[in-house]
Amino acid sequence: MNEWTQIRDRAGSIVREDAAFLVVNKPAGISVMGERHESDLVRMADEVGETLIPCHRIDKVTSGAVLFAKEQRIQSEVTRQFNKRTVDKAYLALVPTAGRPGGLPASGTIDLPLSVGRKNRVRVGAQREDIEAEVSATGRGCWRVPEEKVFTHVKTYPSITHFSRLWADEQHTLLAIEPVTGRRHQIRVHLAWIGFPIVGDPLFDRQAAERGERTALHSWRLAFDASWADGERVAVVAEPGADFWAPVADRLPAGGPAAVLAGYGSV
Repeated sequence: MNEWTQIRDRAGSIVREDAAFLVVNKPAGISVMGERHESDLVRMADEVGETLIPCHRIDKVTSGAVLFAKEQRIQSEVTRQFNKRTVDKAYLALVPTAGRPGGLPASGTIDLPLSVGRKNRVRVGAQREDIEAEVSATGRGCWRVPEEKVFTHVKTYPSITHFSRLWADEQHTLLAIEPVTGRRHQIRVHLAWIGFPIVGDPLFDRQAAERGERTALHSWRLAFDASWADGERVAVVAEPGADFWAPVADRLPAGGPAAVLAGYGSV
């Protein structure tokens, strides 16, 4: 059986589908498209005669909701929404609780420009020691770099990530993340550069794959306007699989994942 057919048939894999679009709960370890040496979703679907046109991408190591159009005009419309930042996006991430002294505040904003360094690696467009962190009287954290400290010898890209803490114990913290911008590796680099790299992320933990760990980042929620369907606001939720919860499964409170996700609101 073709791997795309297996993904389609798996419970919870197809989050929502109609004649215009398809939202897939992508497994970690499979690319959306463009993988040269391994299968990706677009190629696998094409092998069985199904055309998928990505409206956005998530990293190969990231699981969760990916929106595909079935026609080019639909893809063009939704891509414009991503470019205008009118698509609501929420991710889930597990990070170490003790990344830095004091841990993470209950919510925060990471406002750090990104650039590309050696070997095409995404990094913050400033020196690490120039990152300023502060916590407001309301307990909200903010990380930024003074304008005069931002690199000028390379192109930099303004990048903003909001987060809120959903659950934590002494070992791990679960975050809900809303990226305002959609830069390559943005969430992964932002969290790592403030001292809280995502669990199992090979960008910052080269032994993660050897230990059999997946990257604990999941595309959880999407909301967009279906202008082709009388402007309906489509909101979808892709539930994380057991592999995402594996590092904390035996320590979650009564009610498990559903309990820790139940209190989520806009960050």
